[in-house]
Amino acid sequence: MPAIVDPDGPGGEPISVFESGAILQYLGRKFGKFYSTDERTRVQIEEWLFWQVGGLGPMAGQAHHFRGYAPEKIEYGINRYTNEVNRLYGVMNKLLAEREYLAGDYSIADMACIGWVVPYEKQGQDLNEFPNLKRWFETMMARPAVVRGTAIGKEERERSNLADDKRRRSFSSSAPADN
Repeated sequence: MPAIVDPDGPGGEPISVFESGAILQYLGRKFGKFYSTDERTRVQIEEWLFWQVGGLGPMAGQAHHFRGYAPEKIEYGINRYTNEVNRLYGVMNKLLAEREYLAGDYSIADMACIGWVVPYEKQGQDLNEFPNLKRWFETMMARPAVVRGTAIGKEERERSNLADDKRRRSFSSSAPADN
């Protein structure tokens, strides 16, 4: 679960924030960047942020699970989530025909979504089928902060490469008793 602790939170006191959408909103408000103070623009940003939190992230995560991590290949799960990610990519592609970024200007919504599009091949997707999404993806991947962020993620994935025993624990059907 993503979480941060800001030692200089509201009133100068530490604050912990968990879940990616809440973290992005908190940081956007705190620093006044990538999260508009204009209500109409902020609503657009939040629509796409929550679209990622409730749709793209979970569905792409399921596609990753059934395509690459499930101990047995279940065609229904593979097809269901691969097709759903394809549909969600189509939603983004249609919107991005009209604008450069998801909410118009670069925002926390784009930050939330890019990490779920980076591994498109592992989701069984071909960005050539989505030219506007592909343009957005290439634009995003050319941003220096995105390059730095994805490099950190790559290092972490390599560091925590899921060995068989860790994979079993990570994808077991119940939480360990000591949690």
